[in-house]
Amino acid sequence: MSLTLDTYRLLGRSGLRVSPLALGTATFGTDWGWGAEKDEARRVFDLYVERGGNFIDTANTYTDGSSERLLGEFTRDRRESLVLATKYTTLRRPGDPNSGGGHRKSLFASVEASLRQLGTDYIDLLYLHVWDFTTPVEEILRGMDDLVRQGKVLYLAICNAPAWQVSRMQAIADLRGWSPLVALQIEYNLIERTGERDLIPMAREMGLGVIPYSPLAGGVLTGKYSRDDLTAENGASDDGTRRNFNRAVGTLTERNLALADVVKEVATELGRTPAQAGLAWTLRNPSVTAPIIGARTRTQLKDNLGALTVEFTDSQLARLDEASAIALGFPHDMLAGDHIRKVTAGDLKIETRR
Repeated sequence: MSLTLDTYRLLGRSGLRVSPLALGTATFGTDWGWGAEKDEARRVFDLYVERGGNFIDTANTYTDGSSERLLGEFTRDRRESLVLATKYTTLRRPGDPNSGGGHRKSLFASVEASLRQLGTDYIDLLYLHVWDFTTPVEEILRGMDDLVRQGKVLYLAICNAPAWQVSRMQAIADLRGWSPLVALQIEYNLIERTGERDLIPMAREMGLGVIPYSPLAGGVLTGKYSRDDLTAENGASDDGTRRNFNRAVGTLTERNLALADVVKEVATELGRTPAQAGLAWTLRNPSVTAPIIGARTRTQLKDNLGALTVEFTDSQLARLDEASAIALGFPHDMLAGDHIRKVTAGDLKIETRR
């Protein structure tokens, strides 16, 4: 089914309406060596909003704060109509151990800084950005709930955290009457499907909308890289390019380039671009609310938005799924076997509606 940016979806178990593609703004600003200058970032933002988009994603330390500051300027005249999402936990001041982490001091200071940079008095959606393995979950949840009660934050979310911790937090929030989590942000794309093991099923059961970041695997699925980019002389990790960042985090590999070739083949059959095909595959998952697109230019954004109208054939989907398939591992593979149904239900016919 074709979508548009104003085909709004509910975010998790909330009544908040968001666009089916979120605009990621880690590309707003050039402080990290790549990204969009202010004027081009403004053009990208304006195009997204003009097409009906309302879901904007940033973080307190994206491009060293430039992302939030630019958004504060861009959203000034239309703040009420937008859903602004930002994050906390990444280190804001090197050398200061309490300027990062999930704890209460970091949380409150980070939110106040984001409010100043965004030029607003409330944040629509606040994510815990990175799990720190040290802060008690009760401290995180109570601190976030306090911010909701103060009106500085409206909804809560989490990313980059173990599934068992997220489900534990949701249960505690429900039992204590604290504000629940409504969204889970994870890396999810044809190259990175491990979220299908536990994170995505957990989100579905716990009422969290899944917000995939890097739906094009850092650009690898667009077909922009070749086997030449795998060689050592082309892969020095200190020149600040996106290519070398992808090499450093393990996204640029022979296996992933082979998968990108399959995406390109399917896209050619559809008369679409590889980026559109890769994004459209992510959008098909019923647990996914809104993938985050990180366009640096209006041209890239226009291309990405074309994913909303891509329709695959069954054969094309099968090829993409086969090329990107992962083993779910224990206990998922075991529980999927017919023998488990036989030992738990015998010959009874039981309809499954999930």
